[in-house]
Order: sequence, then structure tokens, then C-alpha cells
Amino acid sequence: MTANPDQPNATRRYRSVFVSDAHLGTAGSQAEKLAAFLKHCRCDRLYLVGDIVDGWRLKSTFFWPQAHTNVIRRILTLSKRGTQVYYVTGNHDDFLRKFVDYELRMGNIHVVNDVVHVTADDRRFFVIHGDLFDVVTRYHRWVARIGDVAYVTLLRVNRHFNSVRARLGYPYWSLSAYAKHKVKSAVNFIGEFEKAVAHECRRRGFDGIVCGHIHHPEIKTIEGVTYCNAGDWVESCSALVEHDDGRFEIVHWDDLVAEGPVRTLRAA
Repeated sequence: MTANPDQPNATRRYRSVFVSDAHLGTAGSQAEKLAAFLKHCRCDRLYLVGDIVDGWRLKSTFFWPQAHTNVIRRILTLSKRGTQVYYVTGNHDDFLRKFVDYELRMGNIHVVNDVVHVTADDRRFFVIHGDLFDVVTRYHRWVARIGDVAYVTLLRVNRHFNSVRARLGYPYWSLSAYAKHKVKSAVNFIGEFEKAVAHECRRRGFDGIVCGHIHHPEIKTIEGVTYCNAGDWVESCSALVEHDDGRFEIVHWDDLVAEGPVRTLRAA
């Protein structure tokens, strides 16, 4: 089913929302869907878990359509309504990291490298983008940039591929996600990343961790800690949400649209 990017009267209430890897400033960003999701949700806390703005791509090619501005506007609107917004820096928006030492804050918007989130049932979660656990990104940035170019190329092919599928009446199918899950090295990378993140979480004494970076939404238990990955808004169009009882859930925008409008809830 093709998602309606502006589903009316479908406001959903969450205690906390975690969004990662929007990559605003790139053609691959599905900003229309993210803006619609933010329009139709209310939350006490919004965590932007890194790579929201893609500084890497903007340095080489400036691309910023109206839909990307709309995402920023939705974030500002939530902030004005009282939502505490935490912008956690990532590798693609690492230009913001130099401001963290100055404790940059704009109203209810905080810019941080990491933050601790306490759930409704008093569990402590470490929130970080996750690039610091990626050896290639951390120590071999030129290799990471080559990989980024290859990924962007694959996404471009994916868009053309799905435009043909849409004309033939077939639903969206992610060629890049398929390749990522079928190539053994990619599967191994995801597994090793998850283990490294969980190990550090356990070492620091947290109950769980929330991250992004690898564009792979997930909730699982690793080494006794709860590992949560919010996914991305390039392919998955997913977010991690916390309900009022402290329960976590991965939600996908296309699934929310397929469910249809729900009762509008009053913002907290």
C-alpha cells in the first residue's frame, strides 16, 4: 500500500520517541514521511539519535527541498508545545559536536553527544548514535566516505527500480535492504556492532541502550541488556517509541498509515 504522507486525524500519544538517521540534505531521505510522523505524534521527550542532518553530503552537494525544512519545523513545533528535544550527534552531523562543550541549548532543544533516558518503569538507557562503535567510521573515515557514496548510488538505483514497480502496481521493495541482509559481511557487521554496543552498555551499568547508525531497527536482549535501534528514515521509515508503561516498540510509518486514522489524543 502506498503511504499517504499526510494522514489526517491520526495523532498518537507516546511518552518518548526516538528517531535516527533521517539524513536530511540527501535525495534518499524520506522527509515527507518523517514530517508527517512528527505532525501526528505527541510526546514528552523526542530524541534525535544522530545523522538527522547529513553534513557530509551537504558539503559536496547542497540539496534541501521544502520537505526537509518541514521536518525541522515539526521538531520546533513539538519543542514549543513543551516536548524536551535531545539532538544526539552522529557521524554525518559531527559538525555539531564542537558545540556540545558549550552546552548548546535552544529553548527545549538540547545538543548532546549522548544522554541517559529513564523509562517510566525506572530503567536507565544510554542513548548514543553508535558511530563510536564502528571501527571503519571511527578510524578509517575515507573508507567510510567511499562506502557512503556506494550506498547513495544503491539508493538511487533503488528509487528508479521502485518507480517501475509502482507503475506496475507492485508495493515498495528495498533493494538496498535486501542486499544488506543477504551479504554475509553486512550481516556479520550488524551482529558485531550490536554486541559491541551491548557490551559497553553492560560495562557502564545501564539497563539498555538506544542507538541508530546502521539503519537496522531492532529490539532484542543481548548480554542481559536491552538493545534498541531506532532504524532510519531512508529505507525503514521507523521510530522507537516508549509507551506510558515503559514498554518499547518499533513503529513503521507505512504500517501506521495502513492502520488508518485513530482517535486524536490531547498533547501532554
